[in-house]
Amino acid sequence: MPFDIARTRAAYPALAEGFAHFDGAGGTQTPRSVIDAVADTMRAALGNRSPASAPGRRALDLVTGARTAVADLLGAVPDGVVLGPSATALTYTLARTLGDTWRPGDEVVVSRLDHDANVRPWVQAAEAAGATVRWAEFDPATGELPAGQYADLVGARTRLVAVTAGSNAIGTVPDVAAIARTAHAAGALVCVDGVHSVPHGPTDLASSGADFLVTSAYKWSGPHLAAMVADPDRWASLRPAKLIPSSDAVPDRFEAGTPSFPLLAGVTAAVDHLAGLDPAATGDRRARVRAGLAAAQAYEESVFARLLDGLTARPAVTVYGAAVRRCPTVSFRLAGWTPAGLAAGLGAAGLCLSAGDYYAYEYFQAMGLRAGGGAVRASVYHYNTTDEVDRLLAELDRLAARGERMSR
Repeated sequence: MPFDIARTRAAYPALAEGFAHFDGAGGTQTPRSVIDAVADTMRAALGNRSPASAPGRRALDLVTGARTAVADLLGAVPDGVVLGPSATALTYTLARTLGDTWRPGDEVVVSRLDHDANVRPWVQAAEAAGATVRWAEFDPATGELPAGQYADLVGARTRLVAVTAGSNAIGTVPDVAAIARTAHAAGALVCVDGVHSVPHGPTDLASSGADFLVTSAYKWSGPHLAAMVADPDRWASLRPAKLIPSSDAVPDRFEAGTPSFPLLAGVTAAVDHLAGLDPAATGDRRARVRAGLAAAQAYEESVFARLLDGLTARPAVTVYGAAVRRCPTVSFRLAGWTPAGLAAGLGAAGLCLSAGDYYAYEYFQAMGLRAGGGAVRASVYHYNTTDEVDRLLAELDRLAARGERMSR
């Protein structure tokens, strides 16, 4: 059945304000069900985790519920779900933990296509251990990250390969499974940044090839929390720095301090929202999540095609990246405008886009764009419409003409 965009948009109260949100890559709007779950949890009696009282047991249930929901989203198991404040924080925890086992001569492989959160923690951990950093390069013309180069980058001393499942700058979807096969053949671990890919289609930990996969809930309609998933046995082999009295169980040993229980309720509600995107879907929540995200993906691709076609058809617009497989995200520049000035001009018309490097530091450095302000990013999410795309394109035309007049 066709994707019910009216029903979907009705779930998001913020959309009533009339802004067109093309900044989902930086954070999505929040459905009413998630807002209510967070608020209801804060209204109820709640204690720290303890089996001794009902409020304490509620806290335990909220943690278990969030782990189970994330497992259903990613094809993981609840005991393999580590929860934390952000993907950056979780990746730093993993990098420091693994880095403690590295020695001079060991190697890690990172990519210039990645968000810096899947680059800098590994570079810094390697530097601390005296390990060597090797770089996977993207094709400047297409933005592709060729998987074949990893055969030359990965060797007997490679300890970890870090790679994105979807570029947050230009949308490229690398062949992560092929990269992981090369890494695993050499005995290396693979950490996959799924922050930008997970919101835009079904995800399965096993088939991805990832040993560790990280995602941020606020990129898929949830609150500002993140999760990293792995096989529980993989977590059990690692010993992070922790407080002496804190739990040594897996996955608790990787979670410092007391979590935000209301936000964990929001995580569960967000996964339930995704599971309801296809009202015809049946089965358990994992099956319904996959169906919902598949339906949303097909819809997003149709909206994004209109956006990409419109941008590439305009001579004044320069589009970056042309990967065959991509998330619905594009970076571009408009002649006569700085990226920051263009984003502000669009923002004045109620069109919300990001400008800068969006922490895709290595990509913009390699492209020679960072010193000039980066680019402007438009990202399509499952509440965007073709009418909003047309509105954006029309405003770009207006600003292009204005820029030409200003330059005369």
